[in-house]
Amino acid sequence: MLRHTFNFRRFWAIVVKEFIQMRRDRLTFGMMVGIPLLQLILFGFAINMNPKHLPTAVLSADNSVFARTLLWSLRNSDYFALVRVAESETEVRSLLKQGDVQFVLHVPEDFSRKLLRGERPSLLLEADASDPAATSYALSALDALVVNVFNRDLKGPLRRLRATPGPVELRIHRHYNPDIITQYNVVPGLLGVVLTMTMVIITALAITRERERGTMENLLSTPVRPGEVMIGKLIPYIMVGYVQVSLILLAAKFLFDVPMVGSVLLLYGVVLAFIGANLAMGITFSTLARNQLQAVQMAFFYFLPNILLSGFMFPFRGMPTWAQAIGEVLPLTHFLRIVRGILLKGNGPRDIAPELWPIALFMVIALSIGIKRYRQTLD
Repeated sequence: MLRHTFNFRRFWAIVVKEFIQMRRDRLTFGMMVGIPLLQLILFGFAINMNPKHLPTAVLSADNSVFARTLLWSLRNSDYFALVRVAESETEVRSLLKQGDVQFVLHVPEDFSRKLLRGERPSLLLEADASDPAATSYALSALDALVVNVFNRDLKGPLRRLRATPGPVELRIHRHYNPDIITQYNVVPGLLGVVLTMTMVIITALAITRERERGTMENLLSTPVRPGEVMIGKLIPYIMVGYVQVSLILLAAKFLFDVPMVGSVLLLYGVVLAFIGANLAMGITFSTLARNQLQAVQMAFFYFLPNILLSGFMFPFRGMPTWAQAIGEVLPLTHFLRIVRGILLKGNGPRDIAPELWPIALFMVIALSIGIKRYRQTLD
């Protein structure tokens, strides 16, 4: 009966033992503290569902005082940042397609003449609506701006033009997702998120598991070189990644009716670089981790900023500058732009090139670190 009596000394010994073990496993303790802090910083400072200062271009054929007033009001607005004066419709198409601007405002050549006649001239605003969350608040703000912007100039006999519904008609053309269907943005993004999660974790676990089981020593007795081992281990996971890509694309087409405007073959080619970048990261984590638990912890610590700072869950342009700088380093950020650009906008090789080379550079750096660390673990 005495054995089943709760003993405070035995209980306290177990508590002390767990603290000692926690102190020895510094990585786990660091993750316990670091992940909540990372979440707090990202959600508290970096995440913003109401993006402002969105890059905007102007194609104006009217240089009247009313057109200048309109452009000056846009510059002073919190939601729009005039970054480009377009010269042609071709340039406008290119700016929107490559994602250089979020909006393009068209001012027709007869704008001021129609305004003074009370004919309610039309202003055309073209929007890149591939991410509906990035444009909704700005479009609402523009409606109010257009109604009130000319009040200062419409005085005296022109005061009557202020009457409802306002002196100007605003027409909005939403490109790439005119019906504002969330799945068109989310489902292509899941392609990158799933590959990031599975490729990094599976690779890190596979190599760490071999070292724990002692099968890595068998490789040491063979003439196989580290580079050959690494590449040989990556090929099966590349094939698994392509199976995942195919399943997601089939679901996107037949379950969610996601438009596939561009070349799927081009997308399959780009996927190889992205899978390689994530597998290289998994290899690096496997060389740093001492056991499988640590490998999973490292992979999750890497996955968290990827999903929060890449533009998958929250508008990328809504984040502060420092958060965008971190996001630009992550391969998922560039892959999301590529996959959405190919599927929704029909982008070709020239359009995706500015987003492809950062992924390739990340892959080369991560793979170089992983191979170097792998050599050190063999020694």
